[in-house]
Amino acid sequence: MPRGTTQHDLELSLEDDSPIPLYLRVKQMISQKIYEGTWAVNKKIPSESELVNLLGCSRMTVNRALRELTTEGLLVRIQGVGSFVAEGQGRTALFQINNIADEIIARNHKHHAKVLVLEQIQANPEQSLLMQVREGQKLFHSIIVHYENNVPVQIEDRLVDPNIISDYLSQDFTKITPNAYLMSKAPVTEGEHVVTAIQASAQECKWLKINKTEPCLLIRRRTWSNKQLISSARLIYPGSRYYLEGKFTP
Repeated sequence: MPRGTTQHDLELSLEDDSPIPLYLRVKQMISQKIYEGTWAVNKKIPSESELVNLLGCSRMTVNRALRELTTEGLLVRIQGVGSFVAEGQGRTALFQINNIADEIIARNHKHHAKVLVLEQIQANPEQSLLMQVREGQKLFHSIIVHYENNVPVQIEDRLVDPNIISDYLSQDFTKITPNAYLMSKAPVTEGEHVVTAIQASAQECKWLKINKTEPCLLIRRRTWSNKQLISSARLIYPGSRYYLEGKFTP
């Protein structure tokens, strides 16, 4: 262990046989240390050089992980000083395609997910329109509920093109989110968000554990990679538990 890093209580290792890209595993490892409380809010984490030496991976890999965690709001990087654990806020990004697990962990809260549906279907007229395929074409379909400190905060109802992501149904989405997995297989080059206010269905209210009269936020998200439509998702948030935030430059 490099000199001066014992205060971070580091026990970091990488699984050599994991199919997940190395930079994503570094991101997950840092997020987990923050969630566990090993690296507390406003505290400095190990430097880029320390992480390179501890993990035995390249500086480019560590730098990408730190940059993305900073963009996603988990870390604050101060030039010439280092990276610090950011203070969490109850929000989700409007203009960015973030991983909900990272957003929750950034607030120093616990994330877990329940997989309700993971199946192969034939596209109905609405689904074929969303995914730009012919009616009856094979699609992969998942419904997952994401929890923050054991409180359900998002229903993720997703369609995926199996011709591009062929092994989607074999993934354990209690360990990696669909967002993180899809990004590792087909990095997003274009995205679309449509936001509306809705009342959730009776079943969705049960999944979210909310009253049927509570308003919800719905983000309809479609993502492309190199001009190929990868996925279409309905992301439903209870209005009392989340708000949307977007930043832009005129």
